Amino acid sequence: MRSSVDGSSVSNPPSLPNAFTAAFLRRLLERDESPTGAEADVAGPWRIEEVPGRGFGLFRVGESAARGFEPVALYPTCWLALVTAAVLPGTGRDPLLRLRFDAAEDGRYEITLEDGEVVGSFQSFDEKLLDAVNTGIALVRAPLSLADLLEAAGPVGAERCGTILEERISQIPE
Repeated sequence: MRSSVDGSSVSNPPSLPNAFTAAFLRRLLERDESPTGAEADVAGPWRIEEVPGRGFGLFRVGESAARGFEPVALYPTCWLALVTAAVLPGTGRDPLLRLRFDAAEDGRYEITLEDGEVVGSFQSFDEKLLDAVNTGIALVRAPLSLADLLEAAGPVGAERCGTILEERISQIPE
């Protein structure tokens, strides 16, 4: 990653605790970032910490307010931090699904994988819907993210989800 001077998430070497020396990190900053850098930056794992007088902060494991780090996200309530922790890892990944710009012969907009395989279609060109579907895919790809989302739902939401899943699973023949 580039230094914070150019707007990315890696700080200038380090005034914050780090196992690598400042000289080593400066040398790394002189190199180009690998294509996996964006995903690594948001992959987590994430944890939520109460920041006195400020709310609930979302921190990478190894970072905390007590160690001088600023939270990646800060909310007055914990559930929003949990939702952010759930979706954040997916923001660094290339989307699994893509939407073709031109309508197919039937007037629908095809949804494809990166290799061009058509896996579905929309009646209208709807990028926001496709973004939401890709977010859902990111959640089911990462069990920790799914758990964060369920925790954010709270006791009632989790209990209702459990009831729905039990009914669905109990109807599947053994």
